Amino acid sequence: MSSDAVNVRPATDGDRQKWDDFVTAAGDGTFFHRFGWREIFRDVFALTPQYLIAERDGAVTGVLPLVHQRSLLFGNALISTPFCVQGGPLAADAATREALDREAVTLARSLGAQSLEFRSSSAAREGWAVKRDLYATFARELSADDEKNLLAIPRKQRAVVRKALQGTLTGGVDDTIDAFFRVYSESMRNLGTPMFPRRYFDALRKTFGTDCDMVVIRDGAVAVSAVMNFYFRDTVLPYYGGGTSQARNNGANDLLYWEVMRRAAARGYRRFDFGRSKAGTGAFAFKKNWGFEPHWLEYQYWLPDGGAIPEKNPTNPVYANLSKIWKKLPLPVANFIGPFLIRGLG
Repeated sequence: MSSDAVNVRPATDGDRQKWDDFVTAAGDGTFFHRFGWREIFRDVFALTPQYLIAERDGAVTGVLPLVHQRSLLFGNALISTPFCVQGGPLAADAATREALDREAVTLARSLGAQSLEFRSSSAAREGWAVKRDLYATFARELSADDEKNLLAIPRKQRAVVRKALQGTLTGGVDDTIDAFFRVYSESMRNLGTPMFPRRYFDALRKTFGTDCDMVVIRDGAVAVSAVMNFYFRDTVLPYYGGGTSQARNNGANDLLYWEVMRRAAARGYRRFDFGRSKAGTGAFAFKKNWGFEPHWLEYQYWLPDGGAIPEKNPTNPVYANLSKIWKKLPLPVANFIGPFLIRGLG
């Protein structure tokens, strides 16, 4: 478990601070590399985190947040990281990266995993399978000037935002999960997608504190659009969001993301990351309509014995058919069943 004096070992609770310090300093570190996800995977989803930390002479030179997902329905996989846009090793040098890769493959073999997945922005490993055409992220710089940010939105979409600003909708940051979760769960059911349990969002708020909040748009007293946002370094990332059927008709979804953008710029954040979307979806088109260009993610897979890349996404015909059934479920039923399915899907 060493290479050029690089020692790789399982991370422990006591590694939290130095792990996060390394992630924050690393140029390719992301919010999804933060140590707090480890306890969320373990305590909320009953998954098995296999976080690896690399050191040389006592100093951290790399981290790799792995999670073992095992499901009768969705197979056996080792992922960095489920439910997240990105993951994969962060390494200060080539020797550390090679040591982390090697230890991850060894771990995958020992767990009998059908795949080892690194969720990355660009592929860098020879001989690994790569998926390039499924997910893209959308991001651009934020100005401190609201008018400049508004003018950066294409004319047609900007007109929708201006109309919503002149209407009766109101927006603000909520202190509790209640309104956000009502909107989110209804939206996911309508899209035919299993939703995360409420306790997951409670855990995100508790774990990440002020680096996580919820912006909610209301029509009168009724919440019609809402999003949970993550903050990391200079970036705001609206991540879990949704709108009711009412929001499609009054510009609430457009006002929602403008409100996130406006509030983040006022707090000094200078980059807006619209998050990940699947090609061919409404969310993908929505972000392009806002003037954001897609950056295609390159997810990498080590596959033992010539296996196939897992297809746990709506483009798989099996899941597409299940999605049609899901849309017809009563919301309480969908809320009850969803958490049991989602832990193997992320």
